[in-house]
Amino acid sequence: MPSSLSKPARLVDFSGRLLIAALCLGLVLPATGWASGGSSSFPSTPSAPESPETNAQKHYEQGLAHRDKAWELEKKAAEAEGAAADKLLNKATKEYGKAVKLQRNAVTANPRMHQAYSSLGYALRKTGEFDESIEAYDRALTLAPGYTEAIEYRAEAYLALNRLEKAKSAYLTLMRVDQARADELMTAMKRWLAQNAQSESGSAGVSEADLEEFSSWVEERADVAGHAAMLGPAQARDW
Repeated sequence: MPSSLSKPARLVDFSGRLLIAALCLGLVLPATGWASGGSSSFPSTPSAPESPETNAQKHYEQGLAHRDKAWELEKKAAEAEGAAADKLLNKATKEYGKAVKLQRNAVTANPRMHQAYSSLGYALRKTGEFDESIEAYDRALTLAPGYTEAIEYRAEAYLALNRLEKAKSAYLTLMRVDQARADELMTAMKRWLAQNAQSESGSAGVSEADLEEFSSWVEERADVAGHAAMLGPAQARDW
């Protein structure tokens, strides 16, 4: 009879209800916790951090991409005139500025990445920061003395600063080890002379005598390079 239920029986009944409630909570709480996090899936395992070398390579390549954009804008500017050309060149300068930032990130992540130092020097030179550009090339060549890209680009920075003897020395070095880079520098030297010939005031910081001497030297070396090219690579190294 119901009235005959004893206290222990009631306790068993109450304990059973608590047990059922606890089991329900145990099953439900985790599910509600995941739901509140916005995902019904298990939490993903955090990915391993990038190595400094990988991080540097990523910034280096991104910097090169901005340099390439700047090259394309410069090509378009060369085909344009007046304000349109100026606008394109301004855009190119901004792209070089982005390249500077990314190459700085690259050399910070990996201070032994000579390619990034050379590309940093290039982008700095294109933004008119010639002294900083040469410092970056110096660092690249300290790490990799035979890196001819940096030798040639640093020589162009020397030209911009009218340091003609340094540029000439770089050309002679390149003639022995990298004919293509030597030719590239010769083109830059001729361009420098043409720009100064067009200027009514001449080149600031360079005397007329030094300008004539440099012009004669460039002409002579161009003739030598032409003869060496006809003889072939082996003989060219002896010139």
